[in-house]
Amino acid sequence: MPATRPLHRAATVRERHANTMHGSILQLNTSKGGIPKRTIAMARVTELGLEGDGHDHPLIHGGPRQALLFITSEGIAELAAAGFPVSPGTLGENITTLGLDRRALRIGQRWRIGADVVIEFTKIRVPCDTLNPLGRGIQAALYDARVKAGDAATERWGLSGFYAKVISPGEIRTGDEIARD
Repeated sequence: MPATRPLHRAATVRERHANTMHGSILQLNTSKGGIPKRTIAMARVTELGLEGDGHDHPLIHGGPRQALLFITSEGIAELAAAGFPVSPGTLGENITTLGLDRRALRIGQRWRIGADVVIEFTKIRVPCDTLNPLGRGIQAALYDARVKAGDAATERWGLSGFYAKVISPGEIRTGDEIARD
């Protein structure tokens, strides 16, 4: 019997990358509060997130368990292809990643960023009305009942991003490696 080949080469590459569980920082983003966040080249990470980053609604956003918001650039590209006017920083993320498979990310995973920073994913981000200017239906495109139930098999898993707490603070820069700790 001849050896079987994968139907989609991209799926094989994606699976191999997910197994290595590493990527990099495409962009770091901060704002005084709200969206969009603006790109910065480097940042000091504290237990409350990126130094200089603010929140319009501090009782809802931020705090030690939601110190940082991560979103994959690949997920942003999917949303842009669906017609939403998004690019790195427009969804309010602090760290836009490159090369991480959002479908392989899980709450409780620890990640090392650069030389010193270690974070732990604490929860999936529930999209709020702040995102309304990005288009009708953006919340439904990012998050559904299956995501809410913790079903990582849904097509929407991870599109809205992951909040993280900071285990070890330090400095990070665009281009720093992100790897499972």
